[in-house]
Amino acid sequence: MRRNRLGKSNIMISELTLGCMSLGTDINQAKEIIDAAIDYGINHLDTADLYGFGKNEEIIGEAIKGKRDQIILTTKVGNHFDKEEKTWFWDPSKKYIEQAVKASLKRLQTDYIDFYMLHGGTIDDPIHETIDAFEGLKRAGLIRAYGISSIRPNVIREYIDHSSIDGVMTQYSLLDRRPEETTLDLLHSHEISVLARGPLAKGMLSNDAEKVMERKGKEGYLDYSYKELLGVQQGISELMQHKSSQNTLALQYVQKHPAIATAVFGASRVEQVKENVEHEESQQLSNEEYNQLKQMTKANVYTDHR
Repeated sequence: MRRNRLGKSNIMISELTLGCMSLGTDINQAKEIIDAAIDYGINHLDTADLYGFGKNEEIIGEAIKGKRDQIILTTKVGNHFDKEEKTWFWDPSKKYIEQAVKASLKRLQTDYIDFYMLHGGTIDDPIHETIDAFEGLKRAGLIRAYGISSIRPNVIREYIDHSSIDGVMTQYSLLDRRPEETTLDLLHSHEISVLARGPLAKGMLSNDAEKVMERKGKEGYLDYSYKELLGVQQGISELMQHKSSQNTLALQYVQKHPAIATAVFGASRVEQVKENVEHEESQQLSNEEYNQLKQMTKANVYTDHR
């Protein structure tokens, strides 16, 4: 599987990332899914300290024993949580980040994190203090690189201007093209990589799109009505003759932009990993197909956080 450089760092991540939030709590099942991902060439795992109130990191720590050198490990910070009470509040302070990274390292059973991300953020945060915390962790060797997970253009611009982030994780799919308007070209021009989450739009762009749409699409999706979603589905079906699956088409669409280093998908079964790596053997998305997909979908725009 092709690997791409993460920003200006020396970290190379696979063009597909296994998002680990959906792994569940069965350690044997989690191991099977992670092992399958590695076998298919995926080297990047994404988690967050808040997932399962630390449990997801613990599961991953167990699952990658003896495989740490094969893995690029990403986790996130900023949600100050109480494991027992199952509560949390937003806390991007330097004090909390320095405390939280040690807890994540312990749960993940490692002495360093490859890529550490702020798990959200607002324009009212103490952004310079947050940046100072990440820079300190980098100097200390506890993390190799850092970035943010955000859909807010105003926050992303602050980090572009004032930090040395190597990546931004943001929601991006054929049904959510908002980053095309504001952030993709900007980040690419600053050599900051984009990690695209939600490329299958909650399953509405997956091989099971019709079933998922019946369950989740009746109320629409972003600025799409149910009727419009069905129209997109029909258009995609007509483009499918050269693709092995609808997953492939959705993943190849987001990967077409040069800012995208990796597309992040979740999996709770080994079969889902296989479905998403099939595009490796599929004919690449042509410029004509890419433009056709753009014409049948909306060039969504951000209305907030501009």
